Amino acid sequence: MRPKKREKTESGDLFRARLDQIINMKHELVQLAGRLDWDWLDREIAPLYSETGRPGIETRFVLGLLLLKHIFALSDEEVCERWVHDPYFQYFTGEEFFQHAFPHERSDLSHWRKRLGEKLDILLAESLRIAHAAGALRTRELKRVTVDTTVQPKAVTFPTDAKLLHAAIKGLNRLAKKHGVALRQSYLRLAKRAAMMAGRYAHAKQFKRHHRQLRFLRTRLGRIVRDIRRKIKGNRELETAFAAPLSRADQIRSQRQRQRGWKLYSFHAPEVECIGKGKAQAPYEFGVKASVVTTNARAPGGQFVLHAKALPGNPYDGHTLKAVIEDTERLTGCPIERAYADKGYRGHDTTNPRRVFLSGQKRGVFGVIKRELRRRSAIEAVIGHMKTDGQLGRCYLKGRTGDAANVVLSAVGYNLRLVLKWLRLLLRLIVSAILRATATQQMLKAAS
Repeated sequence: MRPKKREKTESGDLFRARLDQIINMKHELVQLAGRLDWDWLDREIAPLYSETGRPGIETRFVLGLLLLKHIFALSDEEVCERWVHDPYFQYFTGEEFFQHAFPHERSDLSHWRKRLGEKLDILLAESLRIAHAAGALRTRELKRVTVDTTVQPKAVTFPTDAKLLHAAIKGLNRLAKKHGVALRQSYLRLAKRAAMMAGRYAHAKQFKRHHRQLRFLRTRLGRIVRDIRRKIKGNRELETAFAAPLSRADQIRSQRQRQRGWKLYSFHAPEVECIGKGKAQAPYEFGVKASVVTTNARAPGGQFVLHAKALPGNPYDGHTLKAVIEDTERLTGCPIERAYADKGYRGHDTTNPRRVFLSGQKRGVFGVIKRELRRRSAIEAVIGHMKTDGQLGRCYLKGRTGDAANVVLSAVGYNLRLVLKWLRLLLRLIVSAILRATATQQMLKAAS
């Protein structure tokens, strides 16, 4: 059921302190909270609720927590802990009085991310609206964009054969214990030692011993798989629960290092893909490809992200450009006159290919277009800030839905960090102007 809107009392309390009497009301977080259109966000999210049931958590509270999490690159647990002792966080989420305990569960953030789904784009649109209203982003910057792709790594270890086999053995044992399936032998102690020795032998380049340990792990994993299938045969409920884990275990057991085609790179996160971007320091990255669109020119407040999207399946960059440009135009409400991309977008199928310029292109590149094409590489710095200052550098959320949510929210957090920086600068300029004016008046009075 849709949550009720909180009514502010605007009056004091004998036993509680009002937040507007504790904090600095000129702080950039306070200004940002006042500029966000919480009522519009609430109306956009209203269709996601059912008509019956218990009223949900207030929209501003959960959306405010999600924004604060990605602005300051915190985990779900960290943002809930900081909310308790940070009055600015409490004011941002709509509290009127200082609270001494977190009023909800940490897991509510996970439920809300799943509920929002594709609606997360409204937060990105709202961040661009705030930047435009504050003067940090102008309309003409939305017409010329830069497009690029990057890899959002997943929170998984480097997938060696020994690690994958050991993870499958541990995962099946954990699931068997959960459902009460008694195995003949767990092999947990032996598998741990075999995985450890396989890594040591590979490091010492003793590959015969290394392959012997791998054969040992494959044999034990096969025994566990066959044992589980014998024990659950005829039990529909257990067969359904074990279907996906046993399929992953069979895939891990059968795949080889040099084979071509689809491979499994994580037992607990089967959506992980191996992506090679040609980097010397990281030839292969394990996660999901993500598309990022930024302004080509540097706006007064910085280079803003106009669109961000996860691209599962590792598609060719050129085949994604048409959909990315259409989504960006829909999100910003402004047609794109020119788009700049790298050579990975050759062979794209955009509606108007003449308005797309690739790095290294000579034909049709002159004057303003040549200068703007030189700025194409500025998107690399934006992606770097999204990874180091935000949470694009490693995704801890579950499944493909978690990958998609993390990409969009990382872009929202990056934009709002630029807006906060812009609001701090404006406040500094206003204060310095007031100080100069008062100093001038005092000098005139002294002279007279």
